[in-house]
Amino acid sequence: MGSANTAYHSITELVGDLVRLTVPVPEPSQPPLVRLNDLAVVRQGELMRLAQVIDIRDQQVSMQVFDGTKGLATDAEVSFLGHPMQVTFSDHVLGRIFNGKGEPADNGPSLQFDSKVDIGGPTVNPMRRVLASRMIRTNVPMIDVFNCLVESQKIPIFSVSGEPYNAFLARIGNQADADIVVFGGMGLGFDDFYFFRKSFEDSGAFARTVMFVNQASDSIVERLLVPDMALAVAERFAVEEGKRVLVLLTDMTAYADALKEIGIANERVPSNRGYMGDLYSQLARRYEKACDYAKGGSVTILSVTTMPGNDVSHPVPDNTGYITEGQFYLHDGELDPFGSLSRLKQQVIGKQTRDDHGQVMNTMIRLYSGARDAQQKQAMAFELSDYDRQLLRFGEQFRQHFMSLESDLTLEQALDLGWKIMAQCFKPEQLLMKQPLIQKYYPQAS
Repeated sequence: MGSANTAYHSITELVGDLVRLTVPVPEPSQPPLVRLNDLAVVRQGELMRLAQVIDIRDQQVSMQVFDGTKGLATDAEVSFLGHPMQVTFSDHVLGRIFNGKGEPADNGPSLQFDSKVDIGGPTVNPMRRVLASRMIRTNVPMIDVFNCLVESQKIPIFSVSGEPYNAFLARIGNQADADIVVFGGMGLGFDDFYFFRKSFEDSGAFARTVMFVNQASDSIVERLLVPDMALAVAERFAVEEGKRVLVLLTDMTAYADALKEIGIANERVPSNRGYMGDLYSQLARRYEKACDYAKGGSVTILSVTTMPGNDVSHPVPDNTGYITEGQFYLHDGELDPFGSLSRLKQQVIGKQTRDDHGQVMNTMIRLYSGARDAQQKQAMAFELSDYDRQLLRFGEQFRQHFMSLESDLTLEQALDLGWKIMAQCFKPEQLLMKQPLIQKYYPQAS
């Protein structure tokens, strides 16, 4: 295996931020000189740049230089460090901000003597996992009531550009009942970065938050490292300290675009709309880090996946949907109750929540679906029945109190409000709900 003591002066090509060099073929009984994802140091006089191995083909090694190849020439010296990217892990990382290379970016104390862990390790042995069974409360009614977020779940927010998905993600990070929040930002503009930081600070959640941020002006290769660094730290907190960790990632489409850009620079043949054929595997490798440990805490992943042109069949959301356990569909400033889905909600509804939770959820969605049909009849000037008018009143209340992203209610408050709205619009027998629940929770029932 290569080491920092072995230097190579065999660069054959500089293409954009890509460096290609040849290395000797080791003897059959010897370990390889370089491995995929290993780090290297490229030196040109006093100039020193960090790089990561992204492709190995026989004797040719391709590396992505973190800070670009400006100032480098083919006579530069390359030394392989013999290990992949590492990230700092200790209790001192809480309340800190790191860049895409894992270096402190907040002018705080140095952490060079704190322990380091490799990133990008394998996913957890299934024998060490337990079935998801605990709810993460967010105080967002459209999540807590209709599509519960469950510990160890991996679930994206599907959205389009212009929607307030970053503000929504920050709100969940601030309000979720998790022990630790690990944030990974990819290709963020400075305004978005500053917003997340200020939001975590103002809410008081910053002390339990770790931030890894790759800004839009930073290197593309750093964008690929951010999810792995965030997930490596999250795993350590969950395994070693038994913490319930919520990982927030935005935007996974920017991550996939970085994969595409590097793949094209490395002359790989694209598969679909320019994305590489291993897009599914690359996404799954990250999302499968979500886990509820049999002996430890849990890692839950909530990400943002933007859909170019609001196209859910775009390769990134399309592949994501096959990997994750549902999605939250954000459009027109609201969470769509029909496009959103949590496949794990049945693990907690009625088991960790009130006995009326399932009935309220199903009844309100049924009534709102009827309200949508009544709206169409009204728009086409059809005659409305009294029941149609009841549905329209309910639909208006539902959108205002539940679908708005500004709604901030505990689960119990949201369930009570649901009963109140239904009682204002419908008689008990119109709800078609179980009579014991009507008697127990319907506000006007005797």
